[in-house]
Amino acid sequence: MIQLEPNAAAVDGPLLAAKDLRKRYAVRAAGQGTFLEAVAGVSFSIASGRTLALVGESGSGKTTIGRLVARLESPDSGAIRFDGEDWLAMRGDALRRKRRNLQIVFQDPQTSLNPRMRVGDQIGEPLRVQGLARAGVLRERVGELLNEVGLDAAAARRFPGEFSGGQRQRIAIARALATRPKLVVCDEPVSALDVSIAAQIVNLLLDLQARLGVAYLFISHDLPLVGRIADRVAVVYLGRIVEEGSPAEIAALPLHPYTAALVSSVPGPPGSVHLSRIPIPGEATAFGGDPAGCAFAPRCPIARPRCSDEAPPLASAGPDRAVACFYPGELRLPAL
Repeated sequence: MIQLEPNAAAVDGPLLAAKDLRKRYAVRAAGQGTFLEAVAGVSFSIASGRTLALVGESGSGKTTIGRLVARLESPDSGAIRFDGEDWLAMRGDALRRKRRNLQIVFQDPQTSLNPRMRVGDQIGEPLRVQGLARAGVLRERVGELLNEVGLDAAAARRFPGEFSGGQRQRIAIARALATRPKLVVCDEPVSALDVSIAAQIVNLLLDLQARLGVAYLFISHDLPLVGRIADRVAVVYLGRIVEEGSPAEIAALPLHPYTAALVSSVPGPPGSVHLSRIPIPGEATAFGGDPAGCAFAPRCPIARPRCSDEAPPLASAGPDRAVACFYPGELRLPAL
């Protein structure tokens, strides 16, 4: 049997550190010179073997941040250090070799897996590209990876269309883990699955993290789900981190009005808090670049004149807690 060892941290400090990432896209349909500010000065770090979750409503910029980290897109400005090196400066063979340490699991395995390619070939492809397994042992390695994610080695001979959605996502996870990465970007990995299957996939990710020491950047809009898997949560609004802290702290006492509205939207048993308790008027819009003041001010129930004139920085709000709001904690969750 091929021994698959857990990862160890290569350097002191965070495994990944992003600083002031920015990304915008031109929107030609809206007129010349109009652009969408998808990521507007985001900074965060992830320690080895830990999980940072990015949460926010659709269009908040979470997926773009994940794509920048995975280098599927390039930021307009900012810096990323990964495993002790300048991640954005790497090119050519050096980048290809380093990519084995950072992989991604996409939202929908039906589109992220090649329907015309056998499962075993897809899982084995990163091993071949990185030169990590010779032909004689490749089949054995693929079988072990399938076993690790709860599938039989015989699945290697079949095509993705022969599996359920949950099984396809297990295959996608096996492919991402094939090179034994130190960090995996999980972009809404269970949002296309029903609740019971999603819970199984989360349990699988937790088990793999415990055994292999892999770190996750976990992107989701599901706060209860994030509470199960994440060590820290960063709340994203219009490409900005507006609050950061532990899942328990954010669920119990959200400091930013946007976070409070998100927490109140979580459905639950009779008597729990619901979206109607803290409505968010209007719609989020990121056209035109940085606003003069707080990006959330046009929708904020407690906004004051200062909020439209000044942009609050992401500042410390206690031990391991940060918030970008001039009036943190003033919008309280309704009493049950």
